[in-house]
Amino acid sequence: MKSLSVLCLLVVVAVVSGRPEQYTNKYDNVNLDEILSNRRLLVPYLKCVLAQGKCSPDGKELRSHIREALENYCAKCTDVQKTSTRKVIGHLINHEQEYWQKLVDKYDPEKKYVKKYEDELTAAKA
Repeated sequence: MKSLSVLCLLVVVAVVSGRPEQYTNKYDNVNLDEILSNRRLLVPYLKCVLAQGKCSPDGKELRSHIREALENYCAKCTDVQKTSTRKVIGHLINHEQEYWQKLVDKYDPEKKYVKKYEDELTAAKA
């Protein structure tokens, strides 16, 4: 019985340590639709991640992980963050080209990582 308990503990430790560390889910409930539909709310976030303005706590969190998340295609993101990331990037590509280009210039000037987002999330041209 004792060895079965030890074996179970080892399995749990192996499973937990095998998962990549995830970013905090503390801000997963932010209302992105409200932010994306209101430039007065959106622009301060963009200026924050561009290091051109003050940052809210969730803005600081985003800025601290943005490069890594782009490079590893959001591997450490929660499911909510993966969906939200695609929504925000799609919005920026299609509606905020100037800010999108500034973000690309800052975080991926060689376009190693953003190309796949652009190919996937650019709205079809009529």
